[in-house]
Amino acid sequence: MTITHKHVDEIFEYDGSQINPSWAFQEFGIYGSSIITWIGPVNITPDNLKDFADVGLEIKSNYMVNFICEFFDQQPPNMRIAYLRQRLLVMIFREILTEYGIQTKREGDDIFVEDRKLSISIASVSLSSAKIHFALNIEDKGTPDDVDTIGLFDIKANDRQIFNKDNLLDLINETVTIFIDELETIENDISKTKVL
Repeated sequence: MTITHKHVDEIFEYDGSQINPSWAFQEFGIYGSSIITWIGPVNITPDNLKDFADVGLEIKSNYMVNFICEFFDQQPPNMRIAYLRQRLLVMIFREILTEYGIQTKREGDDIFVEDRKLSISIASVSLSSAKIHFALNIEDKGTPDDVDTIGLFDIKANDRQIFNKDNLLDLINETVTIFIDELETIENDISKTKVL
């Protein structure tokens, strides 16, 4: 499976509509499976909520790293595989944070640092593709009042800020590279494994 990654420098809002099928093709002309990343605010409108458990809740932040993944390799798309890939992405990012010396906790698809929520995520499928949205607070600003949140720029080790504007893109690219490599390795393992 070939996966195209595009990082968009333009700042724009994630409102939930980007989880719709073929968004990467419609916006950027990208065919096939893709991962689009960008930095921008999140404010999911009620009509774009995909998780029944989130109905009536505010999902917003002033400043987040956004990942939109779309996969066309399963026809028909498989919701279980979409969620397994989502968890893989979340756990890869946790592993990267661990390498930076950051202690985290995971509850489902949510990552917590110092018991404060760092991430949001959803997986879904359409008739043609599986989609994942994964996003990380950059700063603890503009998030719902009833959720204790933290941003990447708020995380410190030995009184030193770990992430900043200078290394944020490196963090994004590292995450995407490892995720794509894991997915490609799985495909390679499938092709070389003898069926019982």
